Amino acid sequence: MHRGMRARLRALTGRMRRDAGMVTSEYAMGIIAAVAFAVLLYEVVTSGQVKTELQNIVKRALSARM
Repeated sequence: MHRGMRARLRALTGRMRRDAGMVTSEYAMGIIAAVAFAVLLYEVVTSGQVKTELQNIVKRALSARM
């Protein structure tokens, strides 16, 4: 039983070592996607309607009685 588990563990670690991480191009694509998402999110949050709603939420939270 221990031999079978050891063999499976060795096979698993062998596969993990072969695919240990991303290459530079994958990092670059991930960074580009993250920046594009950040720009989109910034545009949405700073739009007029969303900005007004966020300000109203903050005003209500600050004026709430405890």
